[in-house]
Amino acid sequence: MSDWSLRESLDTAAGTVRWDRLGDPGGEPVVLLHGTPFSSYVWHEIAPALAAVGYSVHVWDMPGYGASDMYPGQNVSLGVQGEVFTELLAHWELAEPSVVAHDFGGCVALRAHLLHGARYRRLALVDPVALEPWGSPFFRLVGEHSQVFEQLPPPLHEALVRQYVTSASHLGLRPAALDALVRPWTGERGQGAFYRQIAQADQRYTDEIQPLYPTLDLPVTVCWGTEDTWIPFAKGQELAAMIPGAGLRPVPGAGHLVPLDAPARLISEVLAFLTA
Repeated sequence: MSDWSLRESLDTAAGTVRWDRLGDPGGEPVVLLHGTPFSSYVWHEIAPALAAVGYSVHVWDMPGYGASDMYPGQNVSLGVQGEVFTELLAHWELAEPSVVAHDFGGCVALRAHLLHGARYRRLALVDPVALEPWGSPFFRLVGEHSQVFEQLPPPLHEALVRQYVTSASHLGLRPAALDALVRPWTGERGQGAFYRQIAQADQRYTDEIQPLYPTLDLPVTVCWGTEDTWIPFAKGQELAAMIPGAGLRPVPGAGHLVPLDAPARLISEVLAFLTA
């Protein structure tokens, strides 16, 4: 699905957000959240599969990502993303959807639920950013010197982003998938946005909610790629142990980008969880 696109939009305080819905509007609602430095494209195989079996599937690009607004001075922090997600749920009139969240999207979903009153029927966390410490040496280096990296010549910047995104996959990304993930970060608009979202990444947004994980009172499953080099599998074990009743579902042979490394396995795990 190289033609993946989001047809709808919502104006928020953090900029215009692009979103879409797949499947039967009357079906049971499922919302998919992407992470960083990705976009809703990571769900381009998962979303249609869920829609095909009757779910009403909502996807969106966070402010500063994908097809949503990107502009200088934009607040794209995890704090504002949780607020925007809560606003989107109200706009969609979804009182209690099931939520599947990857990477930073996991923190966004957790913050919306724990701090902003968003209610979910079920929550599936896929290699989420949720526990300290997080951020690779590269991520921290770029965050500390984002203004320097913003000045990279465009070809060098694109090569850096390609290598960084590629490192999230254990199996290697298909060229079309890699292009789709990298494309939003190219050009003057995209290059600035790429370093902006890293510069605003702050562990305090997970530190604020980490003590609250034992209070989660809803069905939760934690799926984790066993070959994740960005956030090791041990973090998945730690997180699942903190959440009452949470199950841990290893995804063998997958890296951090589980939705692209092992889409069939992830669809199977998500469907089993949604129908349990």
